[in-house]
Amino acid sequence: MRASIVIPTYNRLQDLQQVISAVESQERPPGVEIEVVVVDDGSTDGTPEWLRTVAGRPDFTALEQANSGPARARNRGVEGARGEIILFLGDDTEPQPGWLLAHLEEHRLFAGEGPLAVLGYTSFPPGVDSPFLRWINEYGAQFGYLLIDSPRAVPFNFFYTSNISLPRSLLIGLRGFREDFPAAAWEDIEFAYRAGKEGLRLRYQPRARTLHHHRIRPRTFCRRQRTSGLSAAIFSRLHPELEEFLGVARIEQRAHKKPVRRWLLGLLVGFGERLEGVVPARAYREYLDLCYLEGLAEGLHQS
Repeated sequence: MRASIVIPTYNRLQDLQQVISAVESQERPPGVEIEVVVVDDGSTDGTPEWLRTVAGRPDFTALEQANSGPARARNRGVEGARGEIILFLGDDTEPQPGWLLAHLEEHRLFAGEGPLAVLGYTSFPPGVDSPFLRWINEYGAQFGYLLIDSPRAVPFNFFYTSNISLPRSLLIGLRGFREDFPAAAWEDIEFAYRAGKEGLRLRYQPRARTLHHHRIRPRTFCRRQRTSGLSAAIFSRLHPELEEFLGVARIEQRAHKKPVRRWLLGLLVGFGERLEGVVPARAYREYLDLCYLEGLAEGLHQS
């Protein structure tokens, strides 16, 4: 058996080096060949030059493309991979000891029941913690692991390509991720929705753990949510049956919320980063929801 670890990257050289070092130190199951495929999406920070210096390592492939977005980069990586199982990592999600074994053990035990994807757990590094980060990781818009009711039957909207594995044959058969999503938002969930119709099951294995080396602040995450809303507009055009799930009907409700309210909520959420326990969960939820719906409204208007 062969497994391929596919890592798209863009201008995160130091994080990428840390991720690859952690991948290379993973314990490997007996009889399983592992390869690493890195796809540079037009980086300008020295990533292409560094990749050329390490491309001669055994079972290490470095590919380059003009900046085209994460969907195209992942597809390129899958095309260049040779493994039956593809494991996706982000270029800032560092696998912890046992990550590889946990993923492959799930496939060994349960792949016979039909097409299977395995979702791992991603958290922030020790010392990088705040109420806002905990909320978006466990309950909110970044991930939402505590919202998973059954690890054996996870809904399609938990398909996070920062830490997931699945058969290459399914990716090839469904032509991978749609490349009309310009940003890293919804393109992975859209693939999972299509794959679910073909019988893909999603299991959650928290022992397949990664650390997310990404500095996130409420205001920068608000911008991410607006981008997510723009991508959700693309998703809704592709699958209009999901309009309610994507929040299209709530745009009119947002129109009654004055921009000053989002601004005030942003101040409150930012204040909560410095003083534990002053911001209720509903404030986080409303703030990020307003940011998302702004992007969704803009994206639908553009269509």
